[in-house]
Amino acid sequence: MRDPAVRRERLAEAMREVLSEVLLTEIKDPRLAGVVISAVDLSGDLKLARAFFSVFGDDERVRQAADGLQQARGFLRRESGRRMRIHNPPELEFRRDKGFERADRVARVLDRIHGAGDQGSGATEDEGRDTAADGEGLDREDADA
Repeated sequence: MRDPAVRRERLAEAMREVLSEVLLTEIKDPRLAGVVISAVDLSGDLKLARAFFSVFGDDERVRQAADGLQQARGFLRRESGRRMRIHNPPELEFRRDKGFERADRVARVLDRIHGAGDQGSGATEDEGRDTAADGEGLDREDADA
């Protein structure tokens, strides 16, 4: 017997692909330019789909994208149902995907920590090690060439 979770995951991925394609090719709303659907979670009864979106820009840009998605929700639901051949497509709910922001914040913190470690050791021996590290990088590039 088939596992319902596997079916749900397969449908969620198919819905993500369809929503992304529709946003890219069919939607003419300028508020939705550059909006990416990163994931879709389907409820157990397949009646609700939470689509997570991300967009580059400030808070105003994110708000505009959320408003545009809310306004296009009916069209996106109807079009995804038609393309996936689902008689009763799930209701769509859009949520902002904060995963990219979190990853960027972690990267900035790690860069700051790494930068603080380099600044704290101002001895000339450390500068020699930095040069050696740069030299090692050249050796690796030379090995690849």
